[in-house]
Amino acid sequence: MSNNGYLQLAFYVGALLALVKPLGAYMARVYEGDPPIVRRMGRAVERMLYRFCGVDGEREMRWTEYAVAAMMFNVLGVLVVYALQRLQAWLPLNPQGLSGIAADSAFNTAVSFATNTNWQGYGGETTMSYLTQMLGLTVQNFVSAAAGMATVAAFIRGLARRSSETIGNFWVDLTRGITRILLPISVAGALVLIMLFRPAGLLPSAVRKRELAERAPA
Repeated sequence: MSNNGYLQLAFYVGALLALVKPLGAYMARVYEGDPPIVRRMGRAVERMLYRFCGVDGEREMRWTEYAVAAMMFNVLGVLVVYALQRLQAWLPLNPQGLSGIAADSAFNTAVSFATNTNWQGYGGETTMSYLTQMLGLTVQNFVSAAAGMATVAAFIRGLARRSSETIGNFWVDLTRGITRILLPISVAGALVLIMLFRPAGLLPSAVRKRELAERAPA
């Protein structure tokens, strides 16, 4: 490994250790008792989401209900991502006219993103349309991670609530993980990247290649 690689690894480990206490405490408050500023800003939006989806945000679930809800959500995620890949030739936001993904590759990608392993066996913009990448893969980057965090939160509640029959509400934990943890982190990270780099945006591959060629040294 090069010196630069060791430096990046040290920076990553240092940042991870520095964030354990503050981020862990914040996540615990999100799942168990809202931080005051988040309570004021997020509760109204979440109530609208629960009402729209027909979710009772005040009712907790038994572990069997929680497990079924988590499994149903992840199975639905696999089906949606698989369908987007297979049908992308007939869907919008496909300026390159890319054909549908092969069944085995589509299934592999759908399962890997729904389980948050994100094993990428495809060629990016030469294989998947913008719609597939945004509505399928990018959405799964959020919801699959949020589903995993919700499961961990439920497991911890199960250990802590030895005399209780409920371990929380999967849909509430999922929503809070997305809106109060993952989205704020992604927005902060996006702002940093925007300050450091020029975002590519939704440019066709040919245009982006031309821009890269123009910026390349002679």
